[in-house]
Amino acid sequence: MTAFHQTGHRYETALRRLPDAHSLALRLRDAGVADEVICGYLQIEPEGLDSILELAHQKLEAELHKIPE
Repeated sequence: MTAFHQTGHRYETALRRLPDAHSLALRLRDAGVADEVICGYLQIEPEGLDSILELAHQKLEAELHKIPE
């Protein structure tokens, strides 16, 4: 397996361990989806999106540290 595939596999594994809303928020942001659309999927007000994304990134980092490289 190449380094790219290993990194992608770790990232995907970490995303799957997150709560659904956090995983969805990160996936949609990575895909370039507009903020208002992300808020619609998550059923949150636009003012809350930055907080959700920040928490999701923190949780993702924590999960990545648990997965061997």
